[in-house]
Amino acid sequence: MASNQQASIRGKAAIIGVGRSDVGQVPGRSVLALAAQAAKAALQDAHLERAEIDGVLASHAFASSFHRFSVAFSEYFGLTPTFSNTLQVSGATAATMFNIAAAAIAGGLAKTILIVGSDSLYSGLSPDLALRAMTESRDQQYEMPFGIPVANTFAMTAHRHMKEFGTTSEQLAKIAVVHREHARRTPGAQMTAPITVEDVLQSGWVTTPYHKLDCSLISDGAAAFVVTSAERAKAVSPNLPVYIIGAGECYTHEHIYHMPSLTTTGAVRSSAMAYEMAGCTPADIDVAGIYDCFTGTVLMMLEDLGFCPKGEGGRFVDDGNITYGGVIPCNTHGGLLSFAHPGMPGALFHFEEVIRQLRGQCGERQVPEARIGLVHSLGGGFATNATTVLGTEATV
Repeated sequence: MASNQQASIRGKAAIIGVGRSDVGQVPGRSVLALAAQAAKAALQDAHLERAEIDGVLASHAFASSFHRFSVAFSEYFGLTPTFSNTLQVSGATAATMFNIAAAAIAGGLAKTILIVGSDSLYSGLSPDLALRAMTESRDQQYEMPFGIPVANTFAMTAHRHMKEFGTTSEQLAKIAVVHREHARRTPGAQMTAPITVEDVLQSGWVTTPYHKLDCSLISDGAAAFVVTSAERAKAVSPNLPVYIIGAGECYTHEHIYHMPSLTTTGAVRSSAMAYEMAGCTPADIDVAGIYDCFTGTVLMMLEDLGFCPKGEGGRFVDDGNITYGGVIPCNTHGGLLSFAHPGMPGALFHFEEVIRQLRGQCGERQVPEARIGLVHSLGGGFATNATTVLGTEATV
């Protein structure tokens, strides 16, 4: 039974609108234009007018010069919110926006919040500049002189996992193959050509133990969502409300050499908080969106989120448990590995997919009878972790 404090936002807010821009390679479209396309689609989906939005939460955009992106977007889109913020906790930003939106609505700071994330890493920046934009967030004095960009920090954790638990490159590659198969069922996915484990292993090194196909894409794109109170959701929108029923976050370190463990992350704590608030366990989750910047990230999260014991992620994947018919279908749209990864908005596509799964709108990729979903966002070499549990009912 959740405590009163933990239960304070459970079921108080619901998602009633979902929208996405074009994704993949979208030349000639600014970050603001992509955001506006997604926001317009989300409002249309929610059957609301712009004037009904009184809150805006946005993620930071690498290809935009606006530090106050939520404010710049509001001006561009014709909004005058009374609650606004631009968030940046790396890849964890997506889940934090939903957690904060629920808290803001429960606390009376806003009635209806537009969540938006947009970036143009492919067309707005060259691949080198996109990598540099993410790399320069690392410590300039103690990390960068030794060549430790973000990819290398994640590679360190994968190496340690392989050493401690016998995880293999073939098991990591299978994660990429499953994600590609999911993307093949998803209209608009950036990469849909089928791949095999051997294709992944032959795709060339990026940073050992990761090959090119073990790594997420570089993309353009935006996603937007309308969140309002549970009471208002039923009154204003014909859509099935998807309730925010659990939330948790954990920030363990800034520098990789301060990471408490290279094989256990803050997701253990963030997910435990989310499960407790929601009143559920990992066994109750029907579908998941798990941040997949690298294949090894998914494997470690399967363990830390409680879907399998620590050290057994490789075998769990080998046994077919992250796709249809398995224990926990993950990233059924293809994830960052195959659908698209335009920076921080990439994790918002996990939310879009899980919400649509709970609504029963995914066609041939639909998970049967999906009622409870989990989205876990992370970033900064596992420094930031945020978990959100979603459900078709306000309480489990």
